[in-house]
Amino acid sequence: MSKKLIIAIDGPAGSGKSTSAKIIAKKLGYLYIDTGAMYRAVTFLALKHDLLNDHETIVKVAENAEIKLKYVKGNTLVFADNSDITEDIRSFEVNDKVSIISKIEGVRNALVKKQQMMKHEGEGIVMEGRDIGSVVFPDADVKIFLTAALDERALRRAREYELKGTGVPLNKIKENLRQRDIIDSTRDLSPLIKAQDAYEVDNTKISIEEQVDIIYEQVKAAALSKGVDL
Repeated sequence: MSKKLIIAIDGPAGSGKSTSAKIIAKKLGYLYIDTGAMYRAVTFLALKHDLLNDHETIVKVAENAEIKLKYVKGNTLVFADNSDITEDIRSFEVNDKVSIISKIEGVRNALVKKQQMMKHEGEGIVMEGRDIGSVVFPDADVKIFLTAALDERALRRAREYELKGTGVPLNKIKENLRQRDIIDSTRDLSPLIKAQDAYEVDNTKISIEEQVDIIYEQVKAAALSKGVDL
C-alpha cells in the first residue's frame, strides 16, 4: 500500500474547517474525521443526562460512550451508543456548552486517544478540529490553520441555523463564538493555537473554492516533497 498523507485542519468555530476538510477529503479519496463532532456528542450526552456539574461522570461518558462517525454522501453522521444524534449535536444549546465540556482534562484525554486510534497505516486522513496539528497529530504531513473575522463567522453560523429553521439572534451567536474563542484559546490543556509549522489561511474575504485551492496547493507541495502520489 502506497503512503498517504495525514492532513490536519484547525481553527475556531465558524472558520470553515468542516466544509474545507470534507471537500479536500473527497478530492483525495481520504478518510474525513470531524473531531468537533466527538466533543459535541459528549456535550449532548452531558446535557441529556443533566451532568454539566458532574465532571467525573462526564469523563466516564467520554471514555465509555461508543461514539462513531460515518461519512455518508457528503454528510458526517454521528452516533452515540448506536443512536443517531447528528442533528441533536448542532443545537444552540450544545454550541453554548461544548467549549466548557471540551476543556475538561479527562474528556480531552479520552477523545484524543480515540482520535489517534483512527490513524491506520497507509490510510490517508483529513482530520479537523482545534488541536489536531498541535496535539493529536503533531507529525501531520500538512497543517492548516483557518481563521476569519468574528463578524463573518457569526454570519455563517446564523445562516446555518436559518437553513435548519432555527432562529437564533445574530448578537447571541456572536457572543457565543466570542466566549468559545476565549475558552478554547486559554484553556490549560490542548488550547486552540496555531501550530508553529501550520500554514495560516484567513478566509474572511475569500470563497470556499479559493480557500480549498489554497489548501490543496499545500497538500500537493507536501506530497511532492514526500514522494506521495495523490
